[in-house]
Amino acid sequence: MGFAFPLAFLLLPLPFLVRLLPAAAARGGLIVPPQVFGGLVANARRGGWWLSALAWVLLIVALAGPQMDRQSSLLPASGRDIVLALDLSGSMEKQDFALDGQPISRLNAVKRVASAFVAARKGDRIGLVVFGDRAYFAQPVTFDVAAVARAIDEVQIGISGRATAISDGLGLAMRRLAVSDAPTRVVVLLSDGVDTSGKVGSVDAARLAAEHGIRVHTIALGPDDLETQPKSRDAVDAKTLRDVAEASGGTTFRVRGMADLEAMAATLDELEPNPGERPPLRFWQSLWAWPGALALVLLLLAGWRRG
Repeated sequence: MGFAFPLAFLLLPLPFLVRLLPAAAARGGLIVPPQVFGGLVANARRGGWWLSALAWVLLIVALAGPQMDRQSSLLPASGRDIVLALDLSGSMEKQDFALDGQPISRLNAVKRVASAFVAARKGDRIGLVVFGDRAYFAQPVTFDVAAVARAIDEVQIGISGRATAISDGLGLAMRRLAVSDAPTRVVVLLSDGVDTSGKVGSVDAARLAAEHGIRVHTIALGPDDLETQPKSRDAVDAKTLRDVAEASGGTTFRVRGMADLEAMAATLDELEPNPGERPPLRFWQSLWAWPGALALVLLLLAGWRRG
């Protein structure tokens, strides 16, 4: 609790000082019709002076600007735009992840971790691109991270086709970030397959992202990759995703199971610091209206007592 203008309290004795002035000093002063303050003066003479005195004190308190130190639940903007580019190809249905001893699909594992990651990033602007045969924005870039988290929970395989157009998903995310004025722009690209229908090479798109100051972090999802299991039907092209990250100045993550996925989210928080870990905003809440309103009530009460 504090006061914005504590020197205003020096005005408290002013009415008593005025009463000490000789009558001649009042000549040439402001003439006020008796109907305005006559009731207050008469009321004071009948013993109601304390209402006027208390009203004066409250007016001075209001003038001093009482204020209270508050802590906002909102966080300052981080100046960072992040777009998640999520693979929704048919292979994301494969149940080769485990949670609490039960098999779950790759998509459900990603939903669990990605939605929690996004929901915690208040202060960042987050968007969601999904891609299969084609890519589109499932959620535009917004400060409403809860809405993005819900969008992640609600995506389904098949809504964008069942192929894997990695470069199209990356390109759509880049086009949105290229026109952003945020000082930090990041794409988090997650895929579990091989780019099969993209119109532009993924690495070429990553080089273009670097030219626009966009950093791309890639996540290669799935137990098998083309480097170690080239004949595996659902192997992820980890090398291409690694090259994409390196070309743009980002980091690549190899995720083979639930533990890797959770560790990835924690490491990504370190690479792109979570704004939720910063101290919240503090501000002064002005309280002058309360003593001001109470002073008005007392003055009205003093006038009413005249009758």
